[in-house]
Amino acid sequence: MFIKTKISASIRGSIEQYEKVKDLIKAIDEQFATSDQALASTLIIKFSTMKLTRVRGVRDHIMRMRDIAAQLKDLEVTMSDSFLVHLPHYD
Repeated sequence: MFIKTKISASIRGSIEQYEKVKDLIKAIDEQFATSDQALASTLIIKFSTMKLTRVRGVRDHIMRMRDIAAQLKDLEVTMSDSFLVHLPHYD
């Protein structure tokens, strides 16, 4: 199938053979949906276990938290403001 030759080798190797392009695209979407869920889980754990230390400082801590929050937003994972306020981030 011609379209499969244009897909990255790392993705191509994990997808079965399909005769129809529609089925191939659906399989790729399903594979990335589970990857996104795993990434979101990892980011949530990282975010909730992150602690403020004197070594890095407040600015660095806030920047790291904003980076993780932006990644979660891209994955369409929302965290309420009340959750964020009550989440302890200190040692």
